[in-house]
Amino acid sequence: MPARNHAIGGIMRRPHSEQRPDLSGVSLLLLTAAGWGANWPALKTLLQELPPLAARGWSGLAAALILASMAGATGVPLAVPRREWGRLLLAAFLNVTAWMGFATLALWWLPAGEGAILAYTMPVWTALFAWPLLGETPGPLRIIALLCGVGGIALLFGAEEMQLGLAKLPGAAFMLGGSMLFALGTVMTKRWPLSLPPVAATAWQIGLGCVPLIPLSLLLEEPDFAALSPEGWGFFAYMTVFPLCICYLAWFAALRRLPASVATIGTLLAPVVGVLSASAFLGEQLGVREIGALGVTLLGVLLAARG
Repeated sequence: MPARNHAIGGIMRRPHSEQRPDLSGVSLLLLTAAGWGANWPALKTLLQELPPLAARGWSGLAAALILASMAGATGVPLAVPRREWGRLLLAAFLNVTAWMGFATLALWWLPAGEGAILAYTMPVWTALFAWPLLGETPGPLRIIALLCGVGGIALLFGAEEMQLGLAKLPGAAFMLGGSMLFALGTVMTKRWPLSLPPVAATAWQIGLGCVPLIPLSLLLEEPDFAALSPEGWGFFAYMTVFPLCICYLAWFAALRRLPASVATIGTLLAPVVGVLSASAFLGEQLGVREIGALGVTLLGVLLAARG
């Protein structure tokens, strides 16, 4: 007998199983945060040999080509319907160009720690955008999760030491702009998803999103790929394959399964994983503050997933 839908007051009741947290979505989100965070020591090492816009732009184009090749090899169509080109270009700008490009430009004026605190205000903006656009009303548990997550990041990078003077305003504007635009891209991806297959949509967004970074790099930097060491090429390849190819695929897949505000709270684990990775592989200091930040941020992510 076919299952009957029950409605009360015109509102459809979902089965109990649909109200539980999506464990596959949480797993994909954790993979994304771990991959983006583990990229920190690799990127930090690579930036000793290659300027940031060049490192991000060219690795992004390489990642897009790899994903497009995967799509072609498995018979996944890459053609974009004419009606979706505008939405695809906007998604590429919000999800890739703004997040990677604006954050990189901001570091011309801001120290990395202050930049990270401003960048990871992104869950706050996502919650604000998701409320009217997705109907994700922030309940008490999610608000507590948000405060824990953002508080953990502030603790990790020492918010009490932040001093944003006039000289830093351009950097703060770029970083907050990138954070807000990525949050908007997250909500728009959830609200108006592309009809392309996941691999094709990710390939197009990464490729189109990284194209503007190349002329910026040529204008502002002097990349010298010929001088890149074998170790540098190894880190470049790692950044291309794991954080860009695999983690962006996992991010968009997690976003299809989880509320937008929960997904962005989960990304707060990335900088914590980055600090832990830098301690393990680069020998950077790991003290009480870093461990406390990990605990507070993890509590926020767990509360968000449960809520």
